[in-house]
Amino acid sequence: MRRRDLMLLLGGAAIVPRAVRAQQRVMPIIGWLSGFSPPANPADLVRGPVHQGLSKTDFVEGQSMTSEYRWADFHYDRLPALAADLVSRKVDLIVTGAGHLPH
Repeated sequence: MRRRDLMLLLGGAAIVPRAVRAQQRVMPIIGWLSGFSPPANPADLVRGPVHQGLSKTDFVEGQSMTSEYRWADFHYDRLPALAADLVSRKVDLIVTGAGHLPH
């Protein structure tokens, strides 16, 4: 093998790991939007049915996805701004639900 060919081969080998790392998918971010208040116990957030369903498809909070929560605290006029904030942060998905109002 000629010296120039060897140098090209070694140079290409040094570049490949960087290119592979650059193409790795960044952990997806899910935006959660609610008109209600956050739960008293933050651990309850990851015990809900949506998180349970996501974990069955290997989307686990802190391991294969992250979440950003926005709460309107029953001030529904805040929802458009909270949604716009999530969009500006370029989350991959926005989840919202009607839930149940307290009686």
